[in-house]
Order: sequence, then C-alpha cells, then structure tokens
Amino acid sequence: MARPSRCRRICLEPEYDSFAPCGIREPGLVILHIDEFETIRLIDYEKKTHEQCARQMGISRTTVTEIYERARAKLADCLISGKALRISGGNYMLCDGSAWKCCGKKCNRINNKSDNQTALRKERDIMKIAVTYENGTIFQHFGHTEQFKVYEIADGKVADSQVVSTEGSGHGALAILLSDLKVDTLICGGIGAGAQNALAEAGITLYGGVSGNADEAVNALLAGNLAYNPDVRCSHHDHHGEGHQCGEHKHGCQGNA
Repeated sequence: MARPSRCRRICLEPEYDSFAPCGIREPGLVILHIDEFETIRLIDYEKKTHEQCARQMGISRTTVTEIYERARAKLADCLISGKALRISGGNYMLCDGSAWKCCGKKCNRINNKSDNQTALRKERDIMKIAVTYENGTIFQHFGHTEQFKVYEIADGKVADSQVVSTEGSGHGALAILLSDLKVDTLICGGIGAGAQNALAEAGITLYGGVSGNADEAVNALLAGNLAYNPDVRCSHHDHHGEGHQCGEHKHGCQGNA
C-alpha cells in the first residue's frame, strides 16, 4: 500500500483565486492547488531556495521540486493555451499561527487563529458529490446529461441535495460547472477520456460505470461499497447514428474488459 502524502503547511491562502484570458468566451480550465500556489509564492515571488521552501512547508525538498514543476507546467498551459486558472483544493493545512514556527517571523495570522481553525474544520467536514441525473436514476452519458443532482455531505451523511440544470453545457464546460459548484466527487455512467482529463484537472474524483438509483449510489459510496468501473469509457464518439443512446445498448457507454 502506498504511503499517504504528507499534508503541506502553508502560511497564506491566495487573495486572488481565479484568472482568465480576455476575449475567449469559454476557455479551458486549469486547477492550481493551494500547495502548488505556495511553492510559486515562496520560490518565484519570495525568492526562497527549494530547501527553504521545503522547511517552511514541512515536506522534503524532493517533494517541493515535484510540486513546483507541476505548478509551473500548469501556469505554462494557461499562458500558451489560453486557459482559465482557478486556485483551489490540494493537500494542505494552514499553519497554526504560532510565532516564528514556519516562516521565520511572527505569523500575521496569529490574531485570527481560532477563526481559521473553525473555517478549516468546516471545510474538511463538508464535501459535495454530484451525480449525472435523470428521473431519479444515474444518466448514462456524462456529456449529454441535462441535470446533476448535487449532494452536500456533512459528517459522512447526506445533509442536503439539489438538482442543478447543466443548461446545455458541453463536455468540457461540465467540468467547469462542477468546479464552480465546489463538487469534490462525481458519480456517472459512461464518460469519455477528454471529460475524464478535465475532471482530473479540476481535482474531481470520478466513479464511473455506475447505474441505477442516484440516491442509493451516493449512500453506497459513503458506506464504502459502491460498485464502479475504474476503466470506464464511452464509445459514443466512435460511431454515428441519430438513434444512439448510451447505457445498455451494446455500442453505448461501457467499461473496458
């Protein structure tokens, strides 16, 4: 079993968390995680060495280099490809506000320590799960879904839910919509490789190849016994025909054997 990654310590969350190029109506989206942002801030903005950055974030220098290179690649993708940038998520924790503990100077967050800890607890205890949705069941083609049912999870249980229209959004825009809704996890039937990549970029965990009742699927996921296909794909784009429907049709959405 792989060792879990160590939580990265940061001193400041970004004041500005989204950027987009001018003149592009629907740019692609790149998600820069908070810990990735922190390496850019420390190394490129504050001119710290990788070793100093590692010490401040409480991780190894090798890990800093990996995070930093990944962050630089994402920024390059935005600049070269004209994609929008959103800064959110990632494996991190805010420093506890103790003077001189992480950054070598009195932390400017010390006066807000209790407020920050309360906010962190709230953020960690609440998650959102989206399901491609039609008449109570899981709609079987992600790119054509007209609705998501979004479940708010608190303390491991469904606290609230709502049905959200996709308003005709296409494959790429759906990942942006889910990210804007602050969705952490998606349950769906079939889904193509491009959409899977967009979800991964947005930091959204995918459980594909699922069918049946939407509410039951969410409860199964929370119980740790959801049946899904990690190799799910959709062959919808591999053929043509007016009457194509994804699902049980032999040419529809399916998992790799």
